[in-house]
Amino acid sequence: MVKEAPGGPGLPSTWTSSAKDIIGTSIYRGRVWYAVGYGILNEVYWPSCSIPQIRDIGFIVSGENFWSEVKRNHNYELTTPEAGLLLPHITHTHKNYKLELEIVPDPVRDVLLIHYKLIGHGLKLYTLLAPHLGGDGDDNYGKITPEGLVAYKQLQHTILSAEHGFNRGSVGYIGTSDGWCDFHENKKMTWHYDQAGPGNIALIGELNENEGVLALAFCYSIEGVRTLAYSSLSAGYEEIKDFYIKSWKAWFERILTPTLDYLPERFLKIVKLSAAVIKCHTGGTFPGALIASLSTPWGDSHKDTGGYHLVWPRDTVEVAFAMLACDMIIEAKSVLAYLISIQQPDGHWLQNNYTDGRPYWLGLQLDEVALPVLLAAKLSEMNLLGSMYNPAKRMAQKALRFIAQHGPTSPQDRWEENSGLNPFTLAVSITALVSGARLGFLEERDQQYALDLASDWNNRLESWVYVKHTNLDKEHQIEGHYIRLNPSCHSARYGKVMLKNRNNQVVKIRNLLGMEYLYLVRLGLRQGSDKKIRDTTKLIDKLLCVQLPAGPYYYRYNNDGYGEHDDGSPYDGNGKGRLWPLLSGERGHYAIECKESVLPYLNAILASASIGGMLPEQVWDNEDIPERHLYKGKATGSAMPLIWAHAELIKLIYTYKTQVPIERLQCVVQYFSNPPQSPKTTFWNDTVACNHTSCQNKLWIQASQPFTLRYGLNNWQNTQEISSQLLGLGIYGASIDIKNLAGQKIDFTRKFLDQWEEKNWHILIEN
Repeated sequence: MVKEAPGGPGLPSTWTSSAKDIIGTSIYRGRVWYAVGYGILNEVYWPSCSIPQIRDIGFIVSGENFWSEVKRNHNYELTTPEAGLLLPHITHTHKNYKLELEIVPDPVRDVLLIHYKLIGHGLKLYTLLAPHLGGDGDDNYGKITPEGLVAYKQLQHTILSAEHGFNRGSVGYIGTSDGWCDFHENKKMTWHYDQAGPGNIALIGELNENEGVLALAFCYSIEGVRTLAYSSLSAGYEEIKDFYIKSWKAWFERILTPTLDYLPERFLKIVKLSAAVIKCHTGGTFPGALIASLSTPWGDSHKDTGGYHLVWPRDTVEVAFAMLACDMIIEAKSVLAYLISIQQPDGHWLQNNYTDGRPYWLGLQLDEVALPVLLAAKLSEMNLLGSMYNPAKRMAQKALRFIAQHGPTSPQDRWEENSGLNPFTLAVSITALVSGARLGFLEERDQQYALDLASDWNNRLESWVYVKHTNLDKEHQIEGHYIRLNPSCHSARYGKVMLKNRNNQVVKIRNLLGMEYLYLVRLGLRQGSDKKIRDTTKLIDKLLCVQLPAGPYYYRYNNDGYGEHDDGSPYDGNGKGRLWPLLSGERGHYAIECKESVLPYLNAILASASIGGMLPEQVWDNEDIPERHLYKGKATGSAMPLIWAHAELIKLIYTYKTQVPIERLQCVVQYFSNPPQSPKTTFWNDTVACNHTSCQNKLWIQASQPFTLRYGLNNWQNTQEISSQLLGLGIYGASIDIKNLAGQKIDFTRKFLDQWEEKNWHILIEN
């Protein structure tokens, strides 16, 4: 008689901690990705790295008068055979036992193998499986079968089979009838439920032997998972492990030469590990689809179905440049091909998406439109585009058209929080326009307009995102500084910014600091010796930097709210931002530019790593809170690993050796080193209206559709009308001759089709 588990549907589902010890996947045909946290498997993904299917697979050891859940014992070591080879050997130690685990993805099947060995007298070993099929802990079904522990939801199936079989098993609802509750209440396994669901469930099995192999298989049918699991077990653990190792070693032989093979051994090992971590975050069926992290930030406190296992175009391009730095050429070109495939018809990219292209968040960030153009431009300068040139050209044309029509303001900045103008988005947008024009991605009629527009934005950049002689400047004895962002096109000296992660706290624009301005130097738009850059760096070193024993770390910006509360409780829409190791990398790039030592920044990044070398998004900056696993200088509950952090480390080491950032484009450096001598042009449009311009400049009034311009002087005197003309990139413009109008005010409005816009605009003409 089948025994149904009571207590459904169970407690609300959550994920596990995002603090991962190590991650891994097959480099061959297998489509299983895994993460390890607290010494056990947690969050296993299939059939792409976007979809977590398992919350965790843990173990309970029982003996005479005791039982122990190994992850809560929290006393373990983790080693790998060599640098970069993501094959974890984990040893859990307890006064009554030692449990050794080794995890190997099957290179040719959708199966994950776990070799286990329990050492001790009179012990029994139990494995716990918590399925979250389809990326969700709700509505899962489970049953105990002679072949193993089975879970399913709709067409998705998984099985955990044991080489020597299970003596018995049970399935129940989390928090009411699961195996952990049984041990908690009865100190041993006493319940036996054959099936459960729908709900948030967990399965437990008592293993027949204390040494052997477990096979976790995924497929779209119960027959399929059984076949895969037993095929893998039959093939033999050692043979599969050997194939796994050989396939990874063959890949390492292809990369890292000749670009970085002359590095000191210690740095080469670091690059190998970070390259492997990046490789593990690609999309399998969708090559080039790089997810941000095989983790869910603060996942143990909520059930976010997206987490960071999504593709962000910004993170993807940041990582693709790191790929180029260590000769992952095939992978970098796959990234570009993927980005071309998911570009939206109007030229922009989604804020983020699943690896198959399905949207998740729908925000718009202009830097995510510009960065793919930079990647294509870099590949072009390296003579690597080949047959991808025409698709890349079409992509760049659509992207640059979008930038011209909507920039330089962005609905969201690179931290996905505020709209307006910011130095990072400006830097990548200007670079995209120049490189697109100079490398021939644009048609001839669009090239000059793109260059003129880029020059205009570059010339006006400081008027948007730089302030002078503020109280902050006086206090720190500098002339002025770049700000993090400006919500409007007006002077950054005035106005306020609302911080969404700090209960909508409002701060003055001129007092909000960030490190976005450093990309002006990195991309070659400003010199590292520029006093404005140097003064701002002095300020952020004082106000955003925290010196920990391992080195300098930085906050994203002052008053950041994206992080744990001060008591260590998880981020819940509000909190306090913590220190970001990748920003130590950004500051390290500037140190190289200034011929300063980069080692403090490298050491800081490396010190933040997990036991298995994974780099976190954020590290804790307060006193230790052991009960929340928060230790100063170590990972918080944010994402780990963050591949952007690993990429920043690779790029920093590359720049340390070459003295030139991998992102820097020669065509852009050359353009701004020898700027055109023609009169400067000011382009006015709705997104970046200007209140004043010099009579020495050429003034164009713009729109993204044809229009009639009506304008007059000083309250509509001497009114005239002119028709617009196509300037380039789908932008229309009408030019007003202002060379003899110093001290005058121009009033104007526009007519689109037969409708005058219901607004008058004004521009003051200065000397």
